[in-house]
Amino acid sequence: MTDVTRKLAAIVSIDVAGYSRLMGRDEAGTLQRLNSHRSELIDPLIDKHGGRIVKTTGDGLLLEFSSVVAAVECCIAIQEGMAERNARLTDDNALRLYGFAP
Repeated sequence: MTDVTRKLAAIVSIDVAGYSRLMGRDEAGTLQRLNSHRSELIDPLIDKHGGRIVKTTGDGLLLEFSSVVAAVECCIAIQEGMAERNARLTDDNALRLYGFAP
């Protein structure tokens, strides 16, 4: 019998709503805004809440947390931060995130 290591984890998936439409309208601007949101808001909040990025896609992230509470708190903080950042933008330029927490 082999040794099996098990651990509990909370998995979060985040995706940009309407990413293809945004890219079709303004590829450079959409990439710039997404990279800015990631570096200034999203990635630091993932770190702050003890999460780690498992996988990235063009417009999505797969995250792992050791605690459901930390995962939910991180998602809330990201959504609040994004709402604040999007308040300064027109609807055509705002990036809306969909997240699926535990």
